[in-house]
Formats: sequence, structure tokens, C-alpha cells
Amino acid sequence: MTHARTVPDRRRRTWVKTAVGLLLTAVMLFPVYWMLNVSFTRDQDMRKSPPDLFPAHPTLEGYRAVVDQQLPYLGTSLVIGLGTVALTVALAAPAGYALAKLRPRGRGILNFVLLAAQMIPGIIMAMGFYAIYLQLGMLQSVPGLIVADSTLAVPFAVLIFTAFMSGIPGELLQAAKTDGAGPLRTFWAIVLPMSRNSVVTVSLFAFLWSWSDFVFASTLAGGGAHEPITLGIYHYIGNNNQQWNAIMATAVVASLPAAVILVLAQRYVAAGVTAGAVKD
Repeated sequence: MTHARTVPDRRRRTWVKTAVGLLLTAVMLFPVYWMLNVSFTRDQDMRKSPPDLFPAHPTLEGYRAVVDQQLPYLGTSLVIGLGTVALTVALAAPAGYALAKLRPRGRGILNFVLLAAQMIPGIIMAMGFYAIYLQLGMLQSVPGLIVADSTLAVPFAVLIFTAFMSGIPGELLQAAKTDGAGPLRTFWAIVLPMSRNSVVTVSLFAFLWSWSDFVFASTLAGGGAHEPITLGIYHYIGNNNQQWNAIMATAVVASLPAAVILVLAQRYVAAGVTAGAVKD
């Protein structure tokens, strides 16, 4: 009798939890839906009150503006994103290997410095980069933005690599050393291939951070010949702006690469982020 009462109650609680989950998901995804809705809305329908929940007369004017005006910005963002990924992995992977397996003196202090570096506000770092780049002539340059964006990703990447590489069996590295492999060859031939999940995780976050960066872009590249897509969207914004469908269409197009990469790499990211969380 007790069991007969318990099963319906459990099902009812499950349905309630599912409904609450769907409601919260809908609330969180509403801005994305509204972005899509406005991107297909005509200019003359923008100021309707109340606004249409669905575009009554859908148009591709916004996406036509993206093709005509925003492709250079998207290309620049793609180059900056890939450059940031390459520089971040090149710097962080050897550093993570050294901290995890070579155990240099003072690595505890270095780990603390890496954690503290992630707490520095971006605008403060941007001001520091501005003074340095002004002296070096690197303002409004793609390499300058790649270096600046990498400073956000490298501390996080070193911590991820350190946690993941700490789980690589020491016997495997000792066997490579017995066969005559030095630290560099061991890192390149054994450690790096085994750290594929962490490489994918670090690459994904480095790309997303550089793709969505606005502070470094506006401070270090504003007004230059090579501006990323965040500044491309910003140029649409004005007191008398009427191109809201172009703004939203650009936002949709700019979101696609990040969304596709995140979907393709999600299983590697889950493994990379949780590496080192559980000890055997």
C-alpha cells in the first residue's frame, strides 16, 4: 500500500522538477530567441507596440548587411582567435608539464600567482598593454591583440594542463627516460598526445575568450584597420540607430562559430575540466 502511494508521488515530483527545469531553461534562452526574432524583423516593424512575438513579415535585410559589412570583422576575429589558441597552447602546455612532472622549486608560489592573475580586471591589463604597445608600435595590430588575449587564457590553461598531466603515470615517463628520451622528447611524444582532452579544453576556452573580447579590442585596436567582430557590432550602436535587425543578425552569425565548436568539443571539455578532481 505504501509502495503504491510512493510511486505516483515520485512521478509527480519528477514531473514538477522537469517543468521547473524547462521553465528556467526557457527564461535563460529567451534573449537568444528574441535575438533571432529581431534579426528577421523589418525596420518599419521594430517600434510596434506590443512587439510581434514572431516576425509577421520576415526579412533577410539584417543578414544581407552582415554579408556586405561584417565579413572583414569576422575574418579578423577568426585570425585573432586561432592565433590566441596557438600561443596559449604553446606557452601553457610546457609550463603545465613542468609544474606537474618536473616539480620545480617554488611551484606552490607560481600556482598562487596564476590564480591571482585571473582576478586582475581586464581594463587594468588593457591600460598596461596600451602604454607598452604605444612604445613598441603595436597598437591597432592583430599580433598585439593575440598577445593581450593570451594573457587571459594562459593562467587558466596552465592550471588545467597541470591538473591533467599530474594524472599521467610516472612509470610511463620513467620508461621513456630509460629508453633514452629527454624531457622535451618525452613531452612531445608521450605527454602531449595523452593530454588531448586538456588541449581541446584549453583551445576552446582560449578561442571563446578572444572571440568575445571587447575590452582589449576597444582599447588596443579601436579605429584601426583590423577590428574584431565585437567592435563591428559596436559600430552599429548609436542614439538614432534603426538597424536593430542588422545588429541582431550580426550577433547571431557571431554566435555560430562558438556554438558549433562548443557542441563538437563538449565531451573533451567535460573530461578536461574534471581532470584531477578524483584520485584513484
